[in-house]
Amino acid sequence: MGYSQADKAETHQRIIDVASRRFRELGLDGISVADIMKEAGLTVGGFYKHFASRDDLVVEALAAACEEMEDSAFLAQPTLKKSIQTYLSEAHRDGVESGCPLSLLVNDTARSTDDAREVYTERLEKSLAAIEGQMPEETEGNLRAKAMLIYSAYVGAMGLSRAVSDPKLSRQILTAVAAELVALFPATKSQTSTV
Repeated sequence: MGYSQADKAETHQRIIDVASRRFRELGLDGISVADIMKEAGLTVGGFYKHFASRDDLVVEALAAACEEMEDSAFLAQPTLKKSIQTYLSEAHRDGVESGCPLSLLVNDTARSTDDAREVYTERLEKSLAAIEGQMPEETEGNLRAKAMLIYSAYVGAMGLSRAVSDPKLSRQILTAVAAELVALFPATKSQTSTV
């Protein structure tokens, strides 16, 4: 029986799914193509039937991880306060394999290819726009700059909370940064009823 285009597409997606999860867990250089293929139930020899290079796999896996964010809890919250609390949560800190690739892969992507950095940039732009859209109507000043401040705090706090060995300090980093960000945006009447 022949190998159909549908089978090839399914296999391709399986490789992407494994790579997307494992790159977030281990970093872009933390797992080999051979290990990704093995985890996908395939031989390393079949890799080049799906990708021209490892860099192509990185780009597609990063794009898939970014697409997951479209429906994620990070963007689907009713208020900015809830988004901040969801992003800067222990559940997000601990859920590395399904976590936000922007915080997980910031340093890896900075050293990656232009194509990978382009995928990262597009996701960041969407995330900044989502944060801007959640700001209370009466927010004064440059909304984009405020969104950049929030996302920079997200990435920094999440990275620090994952890097430290002290669980209490890790928790304090998340809760303190979340509280400071929330304090920048006083709740409106509609926000206080939903949060």
